[in-house]
Amino acid sequence: MSATTLPADPGASSRGARVGRAALALYGALGTLATPLIEAHLARRRRQGKEHATRWPERFGVAGRARPAGRVIWLHGASVGEALSALPLIAWLRAQHPGMRLLLTTGTVTSAALVEERLGDAVLHQFVPVDLRRPVRRFLDHWRPDLILWFESELWPILLTEAARRGVPALLINGRMSAASHARWRRARPLVRLLLASFRGMLAWSEVDAARLEDLSGRPVRCAGNLKRAAPALPCDEAELARLRARLAGRPVWVAASTHPGEEAMVGAAHRRLVARHPGLLTVIVPRHPPRGPAIRAALGTALALRSAGDDVPVDAGVYVADTLGELGLWYRLADLALIGGSLVPHGGQNPLEPARLGCAVVLGPHVGNFAEIVAELAAAGAIVALDDEDGLIAAVDRLLADAPQRRAMAAAAQRYAEAEGDVVARIAAELEPVLRPLAPG
Repeated sequence: MSATTLPADPGASSRGARVGRAALALYGALGTLATPLIEAHLARRRRQGKEHATRWPERFGVAGRARPAGRVIWLHGASVGEALSALPLIAWLRAQHPGMRLLLTTGTVTSAALVEERLGDAVLHQFVPVDLRRPVRRFLDHWRPDLILWFESELWPILLTEAARRGVPALLINGRMSAASHARWRRARPLVRLLLASFRGMLAWSEVDAARLEDLSGRPVRCAGNLKRAAPALPCDEAELARLRARLAGRPVWVAASTHPGEEAMVGAAHRRLVARHPGLLTVIVPRHPPRGPAIRAALGTALALRSAGDDVPVDAGVYVADTLGELGLWYRLADLALIGGSLVPHGGQNPLEPARLGCAVVLGPHVGNFAEIVAELAAAGAIVALDDEDGLIAAVDRLLADAPQRRAMAAAAQRYAEAEGDVVARIAAELEPVLRPLAPG
């Protein structure tokens, strides 16, 4: 990767650079003026359980722990998906560069819980500061990172440019740029070019994303492959898996995974239509945000079993709301097929590789922009069923529950696809080594 910094040469005096810096200054000024509103917004989120009850000062750059001695590599991935995609690279960094400490920032309570569960003390976790100058500077003053690995598709102007001004090298890993984001950023090309200049190098997860990033940055961008395809299979409690397999033996089971508002009602309606044709049918709803579990039960019927309340899966046909964190791997192993949430409503879809990696047949709706390329490749491999609406959902689940050979063939094709790109970490590692070598102790 060739070194690139914020423009400081004669090109910085160009009209585009001046416009970009003016836009950045305006963004910073508006953020400062809006600070009271941002503080009130985060306080409201805290009351709603969307911000951590005790660690919320981290969102304002107040460190929750001391900085360790030595080199610190800062990895940032805003949500659960980005944090999971970082896991294989974190494992490589710990094995190949054990003398460096890893700081991982995320922005959601769910992602923080996942990091604690999956990584424990292997990394230092903090909530990412809001994109205001004072919190960002407080964060950087404390942590003094030696390198930034950015796993986020969103570009935070203050975070990126303030780190670049301090000379901290930053690399974009698994870079993604949706068609909508590309069109939006093209209207602010001088600003986005300034932001992308903060990265010494950029690695995209597909050729399409690389082309979009090249168009915006005016620099070459390499495609290293999708790091999410190198993620390990979701874990599960083996004792609980054995218990539930015995309890559900012989029953048809399907899971609606990582659902969003509006989808649970469709799933509930589908269950009511399907249960007569599939005796003993268990429909498991795993909401994307577990705290929504009680609201889902209230909307679909108070008789529904709720896992967070200690309810077990029903012994007869029924709907089970699995509103707990970190158990999606359990339900994928138990299910005959999975609906990918966020795809029946305009959200962009969740990760279809997680059920594919566990040999689960997959159905999904039309809103798959977040994983469009992967979905297209899975479809070409005969590994998924695409549907348009609630009627399509009912027809697809009905057909696949009744046709075990097709279901198994789909699951096998999905698993082959998910495991086909195991060398992504090696390709990214090869790009990182020239940057990491000068930071190595001694």
